[in-house]
Amino acid sequence: MSANSRLTIAAHALAWIGLYQRQGHDVATSEQIATSANTNPVVIRRLLGELRAAGLVESRRGAGAGWSLASELESMTLLDVYKAVEPGPLFALHRAAPDQGCAVGYGIKPAMQGIYEHIEETLRHELARVTLEDVLRDVLAASREASAETVTGQSYSRISVPDLR
Repeated sequence: MSANSRLTIAAHALAWIGLYQRQGHDVATSEQIATSANTNPVVIRRLLGELRAAGLVESRRGAGAGWSLASELESMTLLDVYKAVEPGPLFALHRAAPDQGCAVGYGIKPAMQGIYEHIEETLRHELARVTLEDVLRDVLAASREASAETVTGQSYSRISVPDLR
């Protein structure tokens, strides 16, 4: 089984749009964001559609089409993003009921359900503590560190990294 990257890609898209807008641009295209995330623009459009439904981004059609933030990064949390792109539970129980005649089959659901509920409550609490502004600040710090370490002077980003202090 592989890990789900939807939350990461959605946070990437929001942080990218936020930085792009701070540089004076009105809207970002899904193609621009997809280039940064190294994924297909269709994947980005689907995620942005879910973020739009949650009220985190807005879209403009026609001439000058693209995506913009619906509010400032400081007012968006990772929990908001998680709720928008991961509506189901973090963990699932058996798809089919296990053998109820077996002690483990009978007791596994109530045993695991309580554990999973506690983990999800903890996850939601932690995600609520982190804003997209925090994410962008950490992204930019990591980019500055990488830029400072390079000898060749090559850029690590398709858009410049402003100083947000």
